[in-house]
Amino acid sequence: MAGEQSQDKTEQPTGKKLADARQKGNVAQSREIPSVLILSGSIGVIFFGGSWMFGRMTDMMRFMYQRAGSLSMETETMHTLFWEIFLSCVVVLTPLMLVVMTAGVVGNVAQFGFLFTGEKLTPNLAKLNPISGLKKLVSLRSLVELAKSIIKLGIIGGVAFIVLNRYVDQIPGLMQLSVGNILKFIGQVSFQMGLYTCMVLFLMAVLDFAYTKWQHQQDLKMTKQEVKDEYKQREGDPSVKARIRSVQREMARRRMMEAVPEATVVITNPTHLAIALKYEDGMPAPKVVAKGAGFVAQTIKSIAAESDVPTVENKPLARTLFRSTEIGDFIPADLYRAVAEILAYVYRLKGLVKR
Repeated sequence: MAGEQSQDKTEQPTGKKLADARQKGNVAQSREIPSVLILSGSIGVIFFGGSWMFGRMTDMMRFMYQRAGSLSMETETMHTLFWEIFLSCVVVLTPLMLVVMTAGVVGNVAQFGFLFTGEKLTPNLAKLNPISGLKKLVSLRSLVELAKSIIKLGIIGGVAFIVLNRYVDQIPGLMQLSVGNILKFIGQVSFQMGLYTCMVLFLMAVLDFAYTKWQHQQDLKMTKQEVKDEYKQREGDPSVKARIRSVQREMARRRMMEAVPEATVVITNPTHLAIALKYEDGMPAPKVVAKGAGFVAQTIKSIAAESDVPTVENKPLARTLFRSTEIGDFIPADLYRAVAEILAYVYRLKGLVKR
């Protein structure tokens, strides 16, 4: 069943799906990028500040040995000594710690931006299920992580072997050098090992991030039904929306029909179109209060007849008004003359009726 569900997830994750996953802390994250940045930053600090760090540590050790014979075992004296040692260690390690912290933050922010969520900190008893834990141990993802770890160890071991192999002939000669020169040799070889390792691991981190990004997209894929359900949730049920639009159109049509008895004249096509116009003193121009085609046009004419609203046939004017105006619009200026003639006819007609 799980395999069938996985196969059904053929649709790419929507923006909402990705946003919900991000809010829960579920983002594409490669552990290799922060690791290689931390390693690179540490090597850089040691390369540029190693002499200073070594000098400070040497001064601290010299200070301890110089005072070793004169120290008393009193509590206050020992407290002062350990406090000075602690401060010296803090001064030496602070640049390294700052670089490590910065590299770790940058390595994560570069992948998925700034993200603050407490979802991952929420206790989840399901994670304590031993059966689920065993399934994760034998899952494809666990095998991939194991393969990556083996490859990483192989790369580091290979780089270390290649670098050491270049200096293997010089190792016996170290016995004739001073301690300082031996430490210098070890520092040079270690720096080369770290530098080459960082270069290879950086390429591996880029590939791992691309794979993690792809795997994240695969994990968030959706079924067609999930996409439909999300669309309904976001946009509303199409059948409900159609019903709402139908009710709205019916209400608008009802209001339009209620405005026909107040119209001054209805201009017809004569059978297909009907446009009801209203004009009163103080209005800038005649106003369209109702219009329609087919059955709606017949209804407008029927209401007009029942309400003693004059109906005038004018095919060109009816087509132009129907095409160029909406309900509530004043008629265009280029139709003033044609409509004025019809209104004049209506007013004369009403005058004859009164007589």
